[in-house]
Amino acid sequence: MTVTTKLRLGVLASGSGTNLQSIIDQCQSGQLDAEIVLVLCNNPDAGALERAGQAGLPHLCINHRDFDDRQSFDRAVVAALKDAGVELVVLAGFMRIISDLFLAAFPQRIINIHPALLPAFPGLHVQKQALDYGARFAGCTVHFVDSGVDTGPIIIQAIVPVFDDDTEDSLSARILQQEHKIYPQAIQLIAEDRVRIEGRRVRIEGAEKYLSALINPPLK
Repeated sequence: MTVTTKLRLGVLASGSGTNLQSIIDQCQSGQLDAEIVLVLCNNPDAGALERAGQAGLPHLCINHRDFDDRQSFDRAVVAALKDAGVELVVLAGFMRIISDLFLAAFPQRIINIHPALLPAFPGLHVQKQALDYGARFAGCTVHFVDSGVDTGPIIIQAIVPVFDDDTEDSLSARILQQEHKIYPQAIQLIAEDRVRIEGRRVRIEGAEKYLSALINPPLK
């Protein structure tokens, strides 16, 4: 499928921005038919702001602490995204719950990455949850955002094994490597208009091409 125009991305982050960096790299290399038109952070100390600046990307901090409530903060964020002409909102370690006001502004156009194989282990500290539960496999999930916590329709997932000597840090690092691969893949699928939401399920046109590399990843 030929992509004639680049998908305009607004990336929201609160932390170091490693997933942002993977998206920047693939946009710059031409592997991703998208462009980042705004990087927005709620944390003035976020490393993502520095990464955006180094890449020459428009970036902005809207500190949630400057607002009396979540609705007011979300209105300011939505206005900034709309002003930038954002078509797809990409949450990349954005540590704020999205309100219904935000969802209504970008219906089925907000995606998130979660470091677990949803629907297992939603929420926070998911690597600890997986280790405590004795899971043999972990991974990450790119999904559409809805009004629940990590409950939106799943676009793409990647699996990693859990080793007997794993710690939260070692498991997190192995999952993060897969996050950097599948988040740009999910964005590319949307850029190519291959993604259809049908109730709880996401249909991907030509899915085999994109998913085959994620099946049975090497253990080491």
